Amino acid sequence: MEISEHIEHLAAQGELLAQAAERTPLTAPVPSCPGWQLRDLLAHTGYVHRWATAYVADAQPHRVDRLGETELLQAAPPDDVLRGWFRDGHAALLATLRGADPAVRCWTFMDAPSPLAFWARRQTHETTVHCADAQLAAAPAQPPAAVPAGLAADGIDELVTGFGGRKPGKLADAPATLVIRAGDGPGAPAWTVVMGQPDARVCRGADPAAAGDRYCEVSGPAPDLYLALWNRRPPGVLDVRGDSGVLATWLGRMHVRWA
Repeated sequence: MEISEHIEHLAAQGELLAQAAERTPLTAPVPSCPGWQLRDLLAHTGYVHRWATAYVADAQPHRVDRLGETELLQAAPPDDVLRGWFRDGHAALLATLRGADPAVRCWTFMDAPSPLAFWARRQTHETTVHCADAQLAAAPAQPPAAVPAGLAADGIDELVTGFGGRKPGKLADAPATLVIRAGDGPGAPAWTVVMGQPDARVCRGADPAAAGDRYCEVSGPAPDLYLALWNRRPPGVLDVRGDSGVLATWLGRMHVRWA
């Protein structure tokens, strides 16, 4: 996906998040983020937008210590300005990414074609997942709105090859293989995650040769798969074959880390 496409998705998902927040009390719980209220979700996402903006705007070459989650939430603006503060931060991020030199050099924490490509992609999926959180806070009995299929497939790739690829050996305590298919048919995107062993790895494409005693294959439409792998929809919406405990292990162990 091109940088410009990521930025347009970032704009749309941030707007949907803001709209969900504007029709929901700030005290509403966020079911997908236990212990959080909507005000905490806005504080977190608004802070992350500003944090990312600073790296690109300042061409910051090194990691800068960020607030811990507790300090971040405590530093949030008052409720009466919080929604506007979120919108301001989202707008500043968009303006920075749109106006940035494509050759800008700054700190990142995963491989990407360029730093600008990294931050555009990462903030798009950060915002998309938290948009789902805001929609769940607004209407807990309804699933979040489906994200566009291309964006969903791109986000699965970031999650699996990016975050999942950093230390795949630690995703399980014993050898296990998870194959993920976004849809059916020979052209559907797929990924293989080999976990919990010395030669642990992730790769694009289904690799049946990696199957061992603990093997699971999970498939579904990319929008459903995206939200389920991010724990924003129950895995029951997917077609799970083989050892479902492998998928449960992935869902329990897979976490976003900044470094």
